[in-house]
Amino acid sequence: MTFRLADSLPPQVVEQLRTVSDLHIRFKNAETRIDLGVGACVLREPACARIVESALNHFDGERYRLLAWVIMPNHVHLLIEQIAGWPLDRLIHSWKSFTAKAINRTQGTSGGVWARDYYDRFVRDGTHFENALAYIQNNPVKAGLVGRPEDWPWVGPRNFLE
Repeated sequence: MTFRLADSLPPQVVEQLRTVSDLHIRFKNAETRIDLGVGACVLREPACARIVESALNHFDGERYRLLAWVIMPNHVHLLIEQIAGWPLDRLIHSWKSFTAKAINRTQGTSGGVWARDYYDRFVRDGTHFENALAYIQNNPVKAGLVGRPEDWPWVGPRNFLE
């Protein structure tokens, strides 16, 4: 799944993307734009990235099983296994709500931090899982932030990189 900062896509781009009926193509187009690093990119700041990392790890094994994640300057990718009784929308709301308050406190700001939308996709099989894992791990490389996934500080779990 992917969720992004509120300022990661200009409003006119969001409207343009809404006209694309194929969700997979819409996501790919959005990803290309997001990787350009538009917006304030507050997740580039270690204190803000640590807030998100801590929130993702907090209920790991209790509400979900966190399989892989990467925190980019203006968005987050996750691969989780859901645990019964914890619907995805509640998990995402919990992460966004907690982290928005903490990031605002850290930044001395107020207001919305995250975009309302998010993108999720059900993993169909082992090949899809491996592709999703590789995508998450390699996102910082694809975005031109580092040369190797292991050089990006906000990717996990680290044992998947070995």
